[in-house]
Amino acid sequence: MPYTYRDSSPRAPPAPQTARATHSTGQTYKELKLECQQKGTLFEDCDFPANDSSLFYSEKPPIPFVWKRPGEIVKDPQFILGGATRTDICQGDLGDCWLLAAIASLTLNENTLTRVMPPDQDFGPGYAGIFHFQFWQHNEWLDIVIDDRLPTFKDRLVFLHSADHNEFWSALLEKAYAKLNGSYEALKGGSTIEAMEDFTGGVGEMYEIKKAPENFYEILKKALKRGSMVGCSIDISSAAESEARTPYGLIKGHAYSVTGIDEVNYQGRNVKLIRVRNPWGQVEWNGAWSDKMKFDDFQSRFDKVEICNLTPDALEDNATHKWEVTVHQGSWVRGATAGGCRNFIETFWTNPQIKLQLTEKDHGEDDCTFIAALMQKDRRKLKKLGAQMLTIGFAIYESPRQDEHLTKDFFRYHPSKARSKTYINVREVSDRFALPPGDYIVMPTTFEPHQEADFCLRIFSEKKAITKEMDGNVNVDLPELPEPSSPQQETEEEEQFRTLFKQIAGQDMEISAEELEYVLNAVLKKTNNIKFKKISLLSCRNIISLMDSTGNGKLEFNEFKIFWDKLKKWIGIYLHFDSDQSGTMSSYELRLALKAAGFQLNNYLLQLIVLRYSDDQYQIEFDDFLNCLIRLENASRVFQALSAKNRDFINLNITDFINLTMNI
Repeated sequence: MPYTYRDSSPRAPPAPQTARATHSTGQTYKELKLECQQKGTLFEDCDFPANDSSLFYSEKPPIPFVWKRPGEIVKDPQFILGGATRTDICQGDLGDCWLLAAIASLTLNENTLTRVMPPDQDFGPGYAGIFHFQFWQHNEWLDIVIDDRLPTFKDRLVFLHSADHNEFWSALLEKAYAKLNGSYEALKGGSTIEAMEDFTGGVGEMYEIKKAPENFYEILKKALKRGSMVGCSIDISSAAESEARTPYGLIKGHAYSVTGIDEVNYQGRNVKLIRVRNPWGQVEWNGAWSDKMKFDDFQSRFDKVEICNLTPDALEDNATHKWEVTVHQGSWVRGATAGGCRNFIETFWTNPQIKLQLTEKDHGEDDCTFIAALMQKDRRKLKKLGAQMLTIGFAIYESPRQDEHLTKDFFRYHPSKARSKTYINVREVSDRFALPPGDYIVMPTTFEPHQEADFCLRIFSEKKAITKEMDGNVNVDLPELPEPSSPQQETEEEEQFRTLFKQIAGQDMEISAEELEYVLNAVLKKTNNIKFKKISLLSCRNIISLMDSTGNGKLEFNEFKIFWDKLKKWIGIYLHFDSDQSGTMSSYELRLALKAAGFQLNNYLLQLIVLRYSDDQYQIEFDDFLNCLIRLENASRVFQALSAKNRDFINLNITDFINLTMNI
């Protein structure tokens, strides 16, 4: 009797919302500040203390830093002086220039700046030594509370600071971002686009201008129409070239902002122009058209463009041409869903699979444009535990019109329709695609199999796209238990079993768990192509729990006979999926083996089972496979008995729940 559970969790990003409070006390910024004001004390953050653990995880400070509040450094500290600008940002003794460049871009967009740095924070009346900032992380906004104790040496800030020594917003913003990522040291090395995404919730793209697609001008024009943040830069070949000025007034290794793009009629022909802004406000392009340089000059003089495409909730209400956005959270779990890239065909198919339905063509085009962005979560925060960035990427396949997890054979015989440009060890891999309307499967993967991480897959599409996970359903299809056959109808095999059963069971023709253990091990020892130590007593107790219809804790002959038929079927399944004939089954084959036995499970349940039943080589021995099937069938039959007709859930009180779990 089949029943189905459908995962109906929402997949679209949430509407604009208040950032989630993250302090370990459970209190919000306002509650913590009010508490300090009432007590007359200055806030001290227990989550990010003023000691070395907040600074470094792999080394000690090279000099003795002293943590001081702004009022202990200068007489008249200010949060912001004359507006937040790029000149407020001076790098300290930390390799986080990537973060500084992102903060500089942030100051150009008042809407996003206000989101990251909530207003009404200062050192005036009501000051309590507490500040807060808001950052995007994996589809939600987090409110990060900090105290204002900052690391100093000889009364000067050690890390990010303002050119005006009385101004502290940039130093406090850096501290909040360090807290988000676990320490100041965790901020060493990164890309500007990573921080820009955390400041906006957007999705980044990077283009090498010399290799940009033919429609690059149109891509930039659409990006600016959508309110995207666009930056450009000129590469340097050595540190000595940093900030070097070219004959045309451009600065190498320096982040510029693109603020406009248009086409004008000049002397009877159309000329494409682009407006580039130097956040310094000085040292400008001195070639033709001044600030509004010709697009051809732009392409020849600059090397890289970074676009941060914003989500609808990060844009002004009057912004046009907003992206449609869907988000999927997932995990790669070794032995279950960490299948690696297409090079590893035996396990590649076990990766999470997301179906993407492109239904509407772009305006005036034949294809559907979308950006796919795959992000590995929390790797910067996990640095202190020795975690490194994994090498990640994704492939996109045309979907056969069926709503089920695609198997190994599909990928063996079908090439991908599109894929990320490369597999690379960065936080996020993103690429822009244009594909005909239709159904596709997106496969997010690590390069090597067996590597674990949580991930977030985002799809930004020009027109509405529909996405869903291919393994959100749980479906159990168990056969009705057969009626026992009379002794006159028994086969020769059944007659032999009855004789053996009599010898062990005695006059009452019932066997205990200990007796069942003896029988099964005696029989299975003769099955040479199955690797197992022995059928455990626990497995036998579970078998009796499954088959015992009288509740006396023993098996009668007919109950044993029904179980034996199951066992033969399960042995056949196990041998079929022991593809290398090693006597054990790979945990990656478990999905199909369980489905053959009547259990279609989703990734979450598969991961739980693999963690419980596989060894450190991702192998499952027969006894573990048997125990897994017995528990699954037992749980499924109990659920069927307790659930109302055609319902996907049951109601239990505490007594029912304990009774259920003890019997499974």
